[in-house]
Amino acid sequence: MQEGLHTIQDPHDQLKQLEKKQEFFIGIDSDGCAFDTMEIKHKECFCPNTIKYFGLQKIAKYARETWDFVNLYSQTRGCNRFLGILRVYDLLKTRKQVIERGAVLANLLPLREWTQLETKLGTETLEAYMKQRDDGILATVLAWSKAVNQSIEEMVFGIPPFPLMRESLEAVTVSADVLVISQTPLAAITREWQENDIYQYVRLVAGQEYGTKTEHLLFAAKGKYDDDKILMIGDAPGDLQAAQSVNALFYPIIPGQEEQSWDRFYNEARNRFFAGTYKGEYETELISEFNQALPVTPWWEK
Repeated sequence: MQEGLHTIQDPHDQLKQLEKKQEFFIGIDSDGCAFDTMEIKHKECFCPNTIKYFGLQKIAKYARETWDFVNLYSQTRGCNRFLGILRVYDLLKTRKQVIERGAVLANLLPLREWTQLETKLGTETLEAYMKQRDDGILATVLAWSKAVNQSIEEMVFGIPPFPLMRESLEAVTVSADVLVISQTPLAAITREWQENDIYQYVRLVAGQEYGTKTEHLLFAAKGKYDDDKILMIGDAPGDLQAAQSVNALFYPIIPGQEEQSWDRFYNEARNRFFAGTYKGEYETELISEFNQALPVTPWWEK
């Protein structure tokens, strides 16, 4: 069902020019939503490379705890990797154990400035940005991001979709245009969806190179479909925020309850969405349940 992924130079234009073919639109996140890949990617790929490239060996235990909290077990779960490392550093700077051990943390101000200028926060866009300037910490960040990608390519494979995710995808494509909406690099998403033989069910795969998740929904769906016929399926607060920013509906894949979430979607929620009975009390209860699963404040600050 895909329409040439790389025929338009500007990814935003590619999203804007995506033709409406069905009455409904569904965006689906990938990591932690379609696939049980969040834990392995962050614990085996992201965190070890973060400790290595940013010289956090002295505080490795606390770096790991903080990385996992930011990227897996809190309201920032699923955020872009560059925003994630900034959040990790903000928390590490105030941790008592980090201060007591005299750890010297890199100054990530140049990275923060870049994230405030750019919405397509990817390895390639950072590399292009660096061609205009010589900055040591950005060089480290770029090397780290490339190393993470390499680790993921070597480590993460053979992971099937969550039970009933494939069946849900097959069922909804009868009535909905489906888009993968993710902050994972495009190459990794494409590899995982092709490996599991579900790539053919989506109109387009949009990774971090296509901008924010809000931009994905805004350019691909907003104005083309009625608001109550646009649904975002995700496992992170960022997915919820993206949906709400364009007045779309949201279905949560709740961390730790992924199998139950997909079962509920396949047997109940998808039918409500297509019947027009999803919005309102039903969606509100699901979102409340989702928000309760992810805290804002780190456990070590309580």
